[in-house]
Amino acid sequence: MFFLLRNFIVELRRQSSCSMQLTNKTEKYVAFKVKTTNPKKYCVRPNSGIVLPGSSCNVTVTMQAQKEAPPEPCRDKFLVQSVVTPDGTTSKDITPEMFNKEDGRVVNEFKMRVIYIPANPPSPVPEGSEEGTPPRASSQENANQNFEEVSRSLEDTKEKSSEAWSAISKLTDEKSSALQQNQRLRQELEQIRKDISKSRAGGFSLMFVMLVGLLGVLVGYFVKRG
Repeated sequence: MFFLLRNFIVELRRQSSCSMQLTNKTEKYVAFKVKTTNPKKYCVRPNSGIVLPGSSCNVTVTMQAQKEAPPEPCRDKFLVQSVVTPDGTTSKDITPEMFNKEDGRVVNEFKMRVIYIPANPPSPVPEGSEEGTPPRASSQENANQNFEEVSRSLEDTKEKSSEAWSAISKLTDEKSSALQQNQRLRQELEQIRKDISKSRAGGFSLMFVMLVGLLGVLVGYFVKRG
């Protein structure tokens, strides 16, 4: 099993969540169970399950809202246990006994320490600033500049998106027109073929009638002379 845990971004009086990805790189069914040293502080969903061969499972860890800044370093830990199970095992088949090492089972364990990251880290003091000397650029000016850059980027993106959709619409109309013209040409060609076929059939019948009439005249002529 391969584990990937993202750090907590802590903001006072608000819940904080992070995701943990469990990846099964084996060809066996693997059952997992997640434990924590502080179950009242953290909520794990799902806290157990089955990871199919070659697949992954995402586990969400939610920390309850904190009234005070958590101590550093944090001593909270998580324990992820995993064990190979028979093929076809489902989450409903998981029992606490499956993770009991006393029965001779091979239970893999992976411990992780919780790391807190402040949601709003303090901004560093500008270099060269002294008492009584204003900094080179205030935080408000930086915020306004960042907002203008983001707005300009959004406008450029909208303009490019509009041009792209316009080009796509134009190509779609040209394609539709070409298909209609192609269909019309096919119909005209088919009508020409039918007309030629009828003309050939009519010419053959007229020739046949003329030959029959000519033979009738010759037969009548020879009958009269005889």
